[in-house]
Amino acid sequence: MRVVLIVAAVLLVGMSGAALMPPAEPIQPYLSGATLGLAILVLIGLFMQRRENAVPAKPAVEPARPALGQSEASGADAEIVQFLAVLQEKGRLVDFLMDDINAYNDAQVGAAARVVHMGCKGVLQEYFRVYPIRTEQEGSTVQVPAGYSADEYRLIGRVAGAAPFSGVLVHRGWRTDMVKLPELLRRATDRLPAIAPAEVELK
Repeated sequence: MRVVLIVAAVLLVGMSGAALMPPAEPIQPYLSGATLGLAILVLIGLFMQRRENAVPAKPAVEPARPALGQSEASGADAEIVQFLAVLQEKGRLVDFLMDDINAYNDAQVGAAARVVHMGCKGVLQEYFRVYPIRTEQEGSTVQVPAGYSADEYRLIGRVAGAAPFSGVLVHRGWRTDMVKLPELLRRATDRLPAIAPAEVELK
């Protein structure tokens, strides 16, 4: 395409120079039409060139995404699984969430939830420093300041105008300024670590 543009531009310059010939020359009446046609050709070529440059060429064959077990597991994913493993170990969180609680009565679910709550709260306090965004009691009227952080406030109801806003505190929100995740024990890099091992009692 670039070669065609160069040739067309050279011809366009030549035709523009020929247009200066005396009107008596036999080709003079055709020069203006030919010049216009070449000018249009150059414009079309420039447009096509810009489109080719704007759209990146796709590779002929996209590399297939390997299955998780066939590639190196992400370090960040492994750390998340490790933290989930701690919640399972200390609070039986995964057991509680994956179990079918419809088979149990409310008293049994409540007793299990108490164990999960106590264990998971301990893990949260050990690895994070968590505190509320708003210290007022829920249900009280609070002011949302101008320039508030969008991740710290979710405005519900009729939102109109600009901050500051006045409304009822439905939830205090939570934030942390310290994260101390457990160190990841390096295992095989081709898979994520187990959340909890299968326990087998030998006889």
